[in-house]
Amino acid sequence: MDDVIITKAGDASPYHKREHPSYEYIKRELVPARRDGQCKLNIYEIPPHKAAYPYHYHTMNEEVFYILQGQGLLRTPKGEKIVTAGDVIFFPANENGAHKLTNISDTENLVYLDFDTCNDIDVAFYPDSGKIGVWGRNIDQIYRVRDQVDYYDNE
Repeated sequence: MDDVIITKAGDASPYHKREHPSYEYIKRELVPARRDGQCKLNIYEIPPHKAAYPYHYHTMNEEVFYILQGQGLLRTPKGEKIVTAGDVIFFPANENGAHKLTNISDTENLVYLDFDTCNDIDVAFYPDSGKIGVWGRNIDQIYRVRDQVDYYDNE
């Protein structure tokens, strides 16, 4: 059985990811994904002119962002919108929830809370690059949608 989690943002160890010129973040896990848990909570810091992730949507996991600091350009299927401190953004688990959040500041980090539901398996689609991600407690894979095969292929 899981215990109550009490933490401070400043006590969470930062994880810095910078593997692509357009994408970079520092993430602090406040409530980590747990084996029997249903949610997780992270703080993200996005440097100027970067995004944490490419444009995507999930099919099982919902997300909520709460902007703490800075300005971001939020891209959704309905277009682009500037978001700022105090904005709360909900992304449903379907193609209407597609999103990409980019820091538009020249000098200030974009900082936000990211609350996610956690399902055993989630599939994320990346419309711009034609990829599909399969995420779960024991899987973390990316594929190209064009490589789709028939159910009985090679059986």
